[in-house]
Amino acid sequence: MRELILLRHAHAEPAIPGQADADRPLSMRGQAEAEAAARWLKAEGLLPERVLCSPARRTRETLARALEVLGYSDVRYEPRIYDALPGTLMTVLDEHVEVGRVLMVGHNPGFEQTVALLHSGQSSDFRGMPTAGIAVLRLPPEGALEPGIGTLTRFWWP
Repeated sequence: MRELILLRHAHAEPAIPGQADADRPLSMRGQAEAEAAARWLKAEGLLPERVLCSPARRTRETLARALEVLGYSDVRYEPRIYDALPGTLMTVLDEHVEVGRVLMVGHNPGFEQTVALLHSGQSSDFRGMPTAGIAVLRLPPEGALEPGIGTLTRFWWP
């Protein structure tokens, strides 16, 4: 089996006038959330083999805080994750089918919709994913991702 870990970025500061959304930094609360998320992942033995991360500042900062706790991982910054819909996220993940455990760091609403789509087959089933929320899905060892193919095994938030 493969595992997919979706980590929504931690709490970010609101944009200041003229600041691009992608440039928003983590707040102090977000820094603590990112560390708590990483401690939970480590305690659960969910160390990723590969990390796919949106290039937005808040996701990069979430990942940096997490890696301070988790240690080294094969990190790849993937522009398609930013503001992505489930179809795009699943396409990106399909390109890493050979990896046993992938951690993806990104954004809502795409993440919560992807969890619902992979688990229940319907993206309208999403119920929310708080900042620094983590969803862990078990996936078949091979093949492309399809609606309903995954099993949600854990859901955590700070």
